[in-house]
Order: sequence, then structure tokens, then C-alpha cells
Amino acid sequence: MLTLLNLLSAVALLIWGTHIVRTGILRVYGANLRRLLSRSVRRPPLAFAAGIGVTALVQSSNATALLVSSFVAQGLMLLAPALAIMLGADVGTALMARVLTLDLSWLSPLLIFFGVIFFLSRKQTRLGQLGRVAIGLGLIILALQLIIAAAEPITTAKGVKVLFSSLTGDVLLDALTGALFAMISYSSLAAVLLTATLAASKVISLKVALCLVIGANLGSGVLALLSSSLQNPAGRRVALGSLLFKLAGCVLVLPLVGPLANWIDSWPISNAELVIAFHLLYNSVRCALCLPLAVPMARFCDWLLPDRPQPDDVAKPRHLDPAALDTPSLALANAVRETLRMGDIVEQMLNNLLHLLRGGDPLLGKDIHRLDDDIDALYTAIKLYLARMPHEDLGERDSRRWAEIIELAINLEQAGDVIERMLDDVQSKKNAQGHAFSDEGLAEIVNLHDQLVENLRLSLSVFLNGDQENAKRLRRAKQRFRILERRYAHAHVSRLHQQVVQSIETSALHLGLISDMKRLNSLFCTIAYAVLDNPDAPEAVEEERVAVEPQRYFEPEIGSHR
Repeated sequence: MLTLLNLLSAVALLIWGTHIVRTGILRVYGANLRRLLSRSVRRPPLAFAAGIGVTALVQSSNATALLVSSFVAQGLMLLAPALAIMLGADVGTALMARVLTLDLSWLSPLLIFFGVIFFLSRKQTRLGQLGRVAIGLGLIILALQLIIAAAEPITTAKGVKVLFSSLTGDVLLDALTGALFAMISYSSLAAVLLTATLAASKVISLKVALCLVIGANLGSGVLALLSSSLQNPAGRRVALGSLLFKLAGCVLVLPLVGPLANWIDSWPISNAELVIAFHLLYNSVRCALCLPLAVPMARFCDWLLPDRPQPDDVAKPRHLDPAALDTPSLALANAVRETLRMGDIVEQMLNNLLHLLRGGDPLLGKDIHRLDDDIDALYTAIKLYLARMPHEDLGERDSRRWAEIIELAINLEQAGDVIERMLDDVQSKKNAQGHAFSDEGLAEIVNLHDQLVENLRLSLSVFLNGDQENAKRLRRAKQRFRILERRYAHAHVSRLHQQVVQSIETSALHLGLISDMKRLNSLFCTIAYAVLDNPDAPEAVEEERVAVEPQRYFEPEIGSHR
């Protein structure tokens, strides 16, 4: 029992080391890896090579699948080149399995020792994150040694020999067992290495070992499909196409396993190395043959998983890519873009409310309610997205930006509620009773509305660029708005003194709208104080601004999803 526990803990350590390497690489080079993947889609060979390189760096084909699926889900990449990248990822995994099985026992303690020193001393720097990568690589090498050591006593146990003796002759059962190994260990690499150890100990024959390897590849495809279950149909097609390629390879090779085992057995290397070599050979040949079929497979996946009609009652987040969470700068940029969408929707609500005040289409009231539902949905999505970020590992600059995003999102959500309440007041106190504002009163409200929209736009610009001059302008604009609000309130009281009938009829509504606009203005202008308290704000958001701006101004107009 203790031996089995040692084996399971060694596999868990391997998975954890892979996770640490992936996290460190994505935090240091995440933006560059994404740029590499996005630029490699022009030609299938380039996409194939990019898949090999990225997977070799992040030590996980599942991580590559998550990145590529998110690109396709957001419409940033077509399905055919995405499938080519996934084929390259399979070869990259096989290459790393071969590299990691070399005798690197001397390297593990060095990587862990220096990795811990750099990570603890410079945690928030690039060098510190590279130290994290070194720790992960050291743990992977150590875990491989532990797997081999833990598997040796297991392979000599009579019960284990009886168990694996049932894996003789039935290639389909053997392949399914290999797939199950990969799914339980959450790593096809761990399953392949365990298979190599069992083959080296003569517990299983070489033919069974090859079937287990083929099945482990199939299991990794099932894992990728399960991991993409939360994606939209476009994102799930990537994992589905990759799984179908692996299934096709499994179906074609399994009948030939016997002759292949006899041929490979004649090679002058050990059984463990034969298993690793077959893993690399199988993936290389299969992926090379499947690469020209990426386009037909993409069409087939489009047919199997068609796009579902999206409900038009509530907006869906467009930019909150889960694959970017391991790269804080990219994840924050995504949250910024979604928060800017909230600001655009608030502006649309304000414009619709003004049309209603001027006697516009009453159906605009329903549209305001729908837009407020959109704001609530986006706010919830942004809040949950930011909550999933590893906040404890954020640097000071990113932590400050994180706080700015959540604060503005909260303010915009509250602004939507205020506007919705203003709509209810207009419908109950003006439209339902047939009252109308005086010409002077309506002109004052229109002027306040225009100033409010300008301040909203300026606040979004300050939020995006972090420019302190604009933040000072926004702070002055807030004071001017308050002065204007008081002046208009006094003017309204003066009209009441003059016994203006329309002003008397709409007095409560008029003063309520002015008070609500004052509240909205305060919510919009809060971002100015956060920026002014941050001396390095222009530098702090420059990289993020470049990531956000090009797509912000080319997005569809708010309400186009309806």
C-alpha cells in the first residue's frame, strides 16, 4: 500500500511540476507565445512548428489546447490552423518525453536550489518567474526518478503481474487502459513513462506497452475535450478535431501493433527506450500524415458542432479569456476591455433616457431595462474573472490596476441601477401623469446630461490611459458639474416662486433627476483620484493600453448583439 502511495505521489509531483513550469512560462512569455501562435496561422507548417515549440516550453499539450481554443472561441484564429497547432503540440509532448527520460538526475537539485533562491528573492520580477520555471523543471526530473523507483517494487508483486497479465492479446482493451491511465494521472507523459517502466521490468510485453502508449495519446485528447467543455462551440471544435485525429491514428495503428512490436523489438536498445521511441515515432508520423487534412477536419467539426443561436436578452463577455489568467498583464487587459464595454452601455442608457425625457419612443424604457441587465451580467463576469486571478502573486503595479478595474466596474454597475431608477421616476411621475418639463427646465436637464456624458467619456479615457493631465481635467469637470447642478436647482426653485405650472407639476421629478445626475457624476469621476494617487500611472498602463486600444475602437456598436 505504501509503495502504491509513493507511486501516486510521484505522479502528482510530476503534474505539479508541469503546472509550475506552465505558469512561470506564461507569466514571463505569455504575450509572446500568444503572438507567436496568432502569427503562425498563415501556413500549416508554421502552425505545426509553433505547436511543437510552445508545447515544449509549457510542458503540456493541454495548456496549448487551452490557449488555441480560447483564440478560436474569440474569433481570433480559424479552426484549420488551430488543428495544425494541436498536431504540433502532440509532437512537442513526445519530444519532451524523450528529453526528460535522459539521465538528468544531477540537474534536478541544481534547478530546484537556484530556482528557489531566485523565486524567493525576486518573486515579482521576470528573473523570479524564471526561478519558478527552474523549480518546476527540477520537480519534473525528480518526479520521473521517483516514478521509476516507486514502480520497481510494484512490478515485482505477484498481484500486479496477475493484473497486467490480463492485458495480453486484446489491443482494444489495452488501448482503453492506456487512455484511462492518462486521464487518471491527468498527463499522457506520466502514463507513457509508467508504461516504459513496466515494459523495462518485463511485467508487460512490448506489444501491450505499445497499445498503452496509443491509448495514452487518446486519453490526452479526451482530457482536452473535457477541459474545453466551458468554451463556446467554436472553442470546443479544436479539442474535438484533435481527438478525432488521435482516434483515427488509434484505429489505423492498433491492427498493426503486432508487426510493429516485432520490428521495434529488433532495435538494439532497452525496452523502456523502445517505448519512448515508439511514442515519438507514432506521434510524428501520425501528425505529419494528418497535417494536410486539417482543412477537411475543420469542415467536419463545423458540421458536428454547429454554432448555437445566442440568446439576445443578456450580453455575454467577449474578452474574458480564461487561458490568459496565468499571464496577469493579459488578463488585466482583457478585464479592462470588458469594463470599457460596460461604460459604453451606460452611455447608451443615458442617451435613451434623454430621448424619453424629450418625449421619445416609450419602448426605449424596455431597452434601458435590458441594457441594465447587460451591465449586471458583465459586472458579474468581470468580478468572477478577477477573483480567479492569483492575486497574491501580482506585483504592486498589477495589484493597483486590479483594484482600479474592480472599482470602476462596481461604479458602472451602480450607475446602471441609478439610471434604471431614474427611468422608473420618469415613467411614473411624468409620462403616466401626462406632465411635461418647462422649456427652461428641460434645457437644464439636457445640458447636465451632455456634461455627464462628456465626463463619462473622459473617465473611461483616464481609466484606459492613466493620463494624469486628463485626470486633473476630470476632477475639475466634477467640480464644475456640482456648481452647475446647484445653479440649476436654485433656478428651478426660482421658477416655483414665479408659479410656473410645468415646474410645479414636475418639481419632485426635476430635483430628483438633478440629484441622481450628481450621483452619477461622482461615480464616473472617482477614477480620477485613483490615477492621481498613482505617480507612475502613465507608465503603468502603457503596455495595457496598446493591448486594448486597437480592438476597442473596432468593436461593434453597443446593442448590436440584440
